[in-house]
Amino acid sequence: MDLTTRYLGLDLPHPLIPGASPLTGDLDAVSRLEDAGAPAIVMPSLFEEDIVRYGERSDLYLEHLLRIKRRVGIPVIASLNGTTPDRWLRYSLLIERGGADALELNFYHVATDPLENGVSVERRVLDVVAVLKESIRIPLAVKLSPFYSSIPNVAAHLDRLGADGLVLFNRFYQPDIDPARRDTAWQLDLSDSSELRLRLRWIAILSGRIKASLALTGGVHEPIDAIKAVMAGANGVQMASALLTRGPAYLARMRDDLERWGDAHGYESLDGMRGCMSLARSSDPTMFERGNYVRMLQGGAWPAAN
Repeated sequence: MDLTTRYLGLDLPHPLIPGASPLTGDLDAVSRLEDAGAPAIVMPSLFEEDIVRYGERSDLYLEHLLRIKRRVGIPVIASLNGTTPDRWLRYSLLIERGGADALELNFYHVATDPLENGVSVERRVLDVVAVLKESIRIPLAVKLSPFYSSIPNVAAHLDRLGADGLVLFNRFYQPDIDPARRDTAWQLDLSDSSELRLRLRWIAILSGRIKASLALTGGVHEPIDAIKAVMAGANGVQMASALLTRGPAYLARMRDDLERWGDAHGYESLDGMRGCMSLARSSDPTMFERGNYVRMLQGGAWPAAN
């Protein structure tokens, strides 16, 4: 099967992209990912908080970007996680000048102010993207959270502004509570395949309805996860936790198993598989709304009581 795909205007030999993680921030690991067949990488984010706290951090990030660009021959997608419009613009321009092939905007905003309405929350994203699309030339991907009141509406607005891609979804690392200490408890929990369904649902809803590329991130651990992502409509499939736990060489196995599955099931190309399970091509669109919910709760899906 022909696995080639086009993501953010980049022609890639296959869709399995190492997403932002410690692996993609380490020069030796990046080289091993390239050896394993990575078609591109997404660097870890440059955080605005670090820029404010450690003024030189942006220079270090740009120097590291340059070192990665010199080390590998695959596209390098930088990542920026900010909060204020002026810094979004300033550091996006610096990243572009540093040679990044594309930029992923990592929007991580937790709305805690009861006086800030949903329109204002969405406007934060749209205003930043509008400014950046007028100011930088490299492709721009927008990494969103699943907590907008209408994801299709936000996606449509971003699409009209010219966003080159949408990445679904950002993983919010939720704090736990330590009752004895009466304090928050922090623990890094890597993803697993159970997180995939939320992403599949919204990729499938957006596929074929916007021009921007779609990337799925979060929950891709096995070859069948990647197959589902493409069937939902993903142009790119980002992997992080699976590569952290299994090593860069696992990417080659994922790629080979994806190809074998496609061959065994009669697919000649990834394009022929992409979006076959999307809302736009569904024979029963209600399954993307309330149909599946109703069927599960009324169709005897609950385990029998003892």
